[in-house]
Order: sequence, then structure tokens, then C-alpha cells
Amino acid sequence: MSESLISIVHVSKVFHRDSADVKALDNVSIDIVPGEFVCLMGPSGSGKSTLLNIIAGIDRASSGVVRVAGEDLHDLDEDDLAMWRNRHVGFVFQHFNLIPVLTAFENVELPLLLTSLNKKERRQHVETALKLVGLEDRMDHYPRQLSGGQEQRVAIARAIVADPTFVLADEPTGDLDAASAREVLEVLKGLNEQFNKTIVMVTHDPHAAAYASRRYHLEKGVFSREEVSS
Repeated sequence: MSESLISIVHVSKVFHRDSADVKALDNVSIDIVPGEFVCLMGPSGSGKSTLLNIIAGIDRASSGVVRVAGEDLHDLDEDDLAMWRNRHVGFVFQHFNLIPVLTAFENVELPLLLTSLNKKERRQHVETALKLVGLEDRMDHYPRQLSGGQEQRVAIARAIVADPTFVLADEPTGDLDAASAREVLEVLKGLNEQFNKTIVMVTHDPHAAAYASRRYHLEKGVFSREEVSS
């Protein structure tokens, strides 16, 4: 077994709201090795997006150990966390989050503007990323000229353009029809199988979950069961 890329050990997360404490995660542990496609399932409010945000260093655990890509995230301050995320994390959101006044090419290029790559190198990276998601012929289109599925594939290209260590996808098919959802899931599956990219996906959709090699079910912040795909 490979050494864990993502190691979550006895992690709890408590949010303080008004005078009440809300426990979003309760003593959760999970190990993910390089090259896995893992799905976190569960109803709304089960804690799956909170766990994804903790893996990404967006939220901090209230207790427990979060070790990801060789770093104990508890030891990093906000500036170090931002640099760590830029190096290791590709994030795909439910709502695409594309900038409407930028073309597909320009949206995908955005993360590279924070790197030392020159213009020619950035173009090569962007063209490669858009080709991987099947949109090399749409690079000059604006988001309004694309379908929802195409917008999400542009968002995936943006997430992978800097070759992150792993990809986190939070309900990536939640806003899509069945056909577009299937296209997006096939792209994620291809990244995993052809390029050995580690993917952690949050979904409540069993059809989307079927693409993963391992599935975890969260209920009220606790893992209720684990399944391994055949």
C-alpha cells in the first residue's frame, strides 16, 4: 500500500453559531493514497463539504490531525496555507465560478498568473488542460456561449492547469442535466485512470458516486459505512 496522500485522524469540527455549538464532524478518520478516486456521500448537512474544506486547508479542524501532501496543516499559517493550496490543490465547485467577461482560455489561465511561467509556457499549459477536457475548440468562447456541462469542464481545466497533487470536487454535477453530468464524470474518471490523478468528490448522487473506486457515507458528521467498488 502506498503512503497516504491524505491522512485525517480523529478529526472533529465544531462551528459556533450564536450561543450554540454545531458539530459538523465527529471523530472522523480517513486515509487516501495517491491515485485513488474517493467519493464522500451523504445528505445535506452531513459534513461532507466541511471535510473537503478541511482537506483543502480552507477550514481548520477543531481537533485531530490533518496531514495532506506531506504537511501537517495545523502547523501552517494562512500565508503558508495559501502557497500550499496553490501547489497541491485543484478545486472544482458546483457553481463553476467562471468569470463571465473572460474567455475559456483566460479563465483557465488565471491560476498560472500566480506562477513564474512566461506567456508561452502558460499558453501551452492552458491548451493542454482544455484538450484534456475536450474543449480545445472552445478556448475563445465566453461562459455565456457554453453549455453548463462545458462550463464545468472549463472549471475542471482551470483546476488541473497547474498540475495539482490532487483534485477536490464539491458536487461537480449538482447543477447539470444527466447527459452533461456524465460528460463531466467521464472527464474526472479519465484524469484518474489515465493520469493517476487523486480525486476526492463530494456528492449525494449515487450515479456520480459509482464512478469512484471507494465510497464513504457520512451521517451527521460520522462515517456510517465504507464501500469499495468492484
